[in-house]
Amino acid sequence: MTGPSHPRQIRSFVRRAGRQTRAQERALAELWPRFGLPPPAPGASPVIDLAAAFDRPAPCTLEIGFGNGDALVAMAAEAPDRNLLGAEVHAPGVGHCLLAIERLGLTNVRLLMEDAVEVLRERLPARSLAGVNLYFPDPWHKKRHHKRRLVQPDFVALLSARLAPGGYFHVATDWPDYAAHIQAVMAGSPAFRAAAPADLAGVAGPRPRTRFEARGERLGHPIWEAVYQRSS
Repeated sequence: MTGPSHPRQIRSFVRRAGRQTRAQERALAELWPRFGLPPPAPGASPVIDLAAAFDRPAPCTLEIGFGNGDALVAMAAEAPDRNLLGAEVHAPGVGHCLLAIERLGLTNVRLLMEDAVEVLRERLPARSLAGVNLYFPDPWHKKRHHKRRLVQPDFVALLSARLAPGGYFHVATDWPDYAAHIQAVMAGSPAFRAAAPADLAGVAGPRPRTRFEARGERLGHPIWEAVYQRSS
C-alpha cells in the first residue's frame, strides 16, 4: 500500500456508549458475523480482500460515518451491481443498519466498526475504491475544535491513495464554514478536480436524504455538497 504512514494524533469523533435496543443487540449477535468485517487477527495482514469480503468483484464505495445506515442501505438497494462498504464506530447505529440490511435482503453491503481514517490507512488496498461518501460529518463548529474536522490535507492524501483513477469523493454538510474549509483543503490537492453531482450519473445513484440533513434544514442551515474526482 501507499499513502501517509504517520500516526494520526487527533480523532474527528467522540465514542458514545449509546443505548441499544434488543433488536439491535440481536442484529449485532446474529447478523454481524455475516455482514461485519472484524479487525484482523494478531499477526495477520490487516488489508481486506474486498472481492472475498463481498463474495464477488465489483466497484466498491465506502461511506464514512454512516450513522444509522439509512443512506448506505438505500444506495445499496439502488445499485445491486456495486459493493457498499460502511464504517461507523457507534454500535447502536451499526445494529440499526444490520436490521435494515436484513429487512431489505441486501447482499452487497459490508460494515466496519472502526475509525474510518484507520480503515483508509491500514485496511484498504491502494486504488481499491470507486468512491468515498462523507455525508454531514461532525462540523466541530467551535474554532478551537476545527483541528478535529475530518477533512484535512492528510485525510485527502489518504483518499487519493485509496481511490482508483476517476474515482470520486462526494461530501455534504450544512455548516457554511465547514463547506468553505473543505473547498480550501480540496483546492490544495493536485490529485482532485472539482466535479458536479450530475457527474456521478452512471457511477452512483442520487444521494439519499439523511436525518442529519433534515435536522440541519429544521435549523435553517443551507445544504452544501460537492463532488471531487480523482485525477487519472
